[in-house]
Amino acid sequence: MKLVILDSYALVPNDLDWSALETVVESMVCYPRTPYDQIAARIGDAELVIVNKCRIDEAVLSACPNLKWVGVTATGTDSLDVEACRRHGVAVANVPSYSTRAVAQLTFALLLCGCQQVLEHNRAVREGYWQLDVPPELSPAVPMELYGKTLGIVGYGEIGQQVSSIAHAFGMNILVHTRTVRQEYAQHPVRFVTLEQLYAESDIVSLHCPSTPQTAGMICAESLKRFKKGAFLINTARGTLVNEADLADALTSKHLAFYGADVAYTEPAPADCVLRSLPNALLTPHIAWTTPEALKRLASCVCSNLISFVNGAPENIINGVF
Repeated sequence: MKLVILDSYALVPNDLDWSALETVVESMVCYPRTPYDQIAARIGDAELVIVNKCRIDEAVLSACPNLKWVGVTATGTDSLDVEACRRHGVAVANVPSYSTRAVAQLTFALLLCGCQQVLEHNRAVREGYWQLDVPPELSPAVPMELYGKTLGIVGYGEIGQQVSSIAHAFGMNILVHTRTVRQEYAQHPVRFVTLEQLYAESDIVSLHCPSTPQTAGMICAESLKRFKKGAFLINTARGTLVNEADLADALTSKHLAFYGADVAYTEPAPADCVLRSLPNALLTPHIAWTTPEALKRLASCVCSNLISFVNGAPENIINGVF
């Protein structure tokens, strides 16, 4: 069988061992990055393909009838047309859980930077200021203590639950909005509420839901009106959950005090991204998942997914094609 890797830049080849992939396929071709208009040609007659952000959709699938399996080097699969893959009999395998702790950790790194103004005070010390001498432009907001504050978590998968666990250790009150409240959640120290209640009652809102037609653009002018004045918003999920122009208006007016995000609507964030110029927006370049520990788990699972499929016992198939 032939394997094509369409965006190998995401696999960090110099740091991780991908040799297991070569042991189970007849040939393997890697491309650092692949623009959409070259995807079908590069897949060609291959049966197996590994992607990170490359979109596999109806047009690509129709042009690549030999394709049998798509391995995603991520948990989320919003870059694919999963239903089209199912119609064409193409199995889609993702990598669950590998970055749960890393993403939750960065969620709190962003939040704590906003609460304590870590970057601003570091700059102040480097410029020779100390405590009450720090000028207002280098310390624009009052620090916030997390104890007793209310955190609203939108989406309660593994990452949302890990964030909840950390928030509980900080002594926070935790609200959750999720599509499905499972029986096993009964013992969790959280309160399940509607999205409207969560917006209205939360001091901090943290997004941990997938981007779907229902959730895309959910943070917009209308929803932001329901937030507490001075609330924080953290987004380590997907940039497309947020209307960035509406968010910028809320940050500029100070209705929203702080936005911390590891994602952007368009990635990489373009030069004209309005959030890049706002002092109360803290942006990182989608790197929560890139700790060495998380990447090792990712590499191991991608290899296992491919080997299990080739051996006839596929793992982590998300679209019901076996």
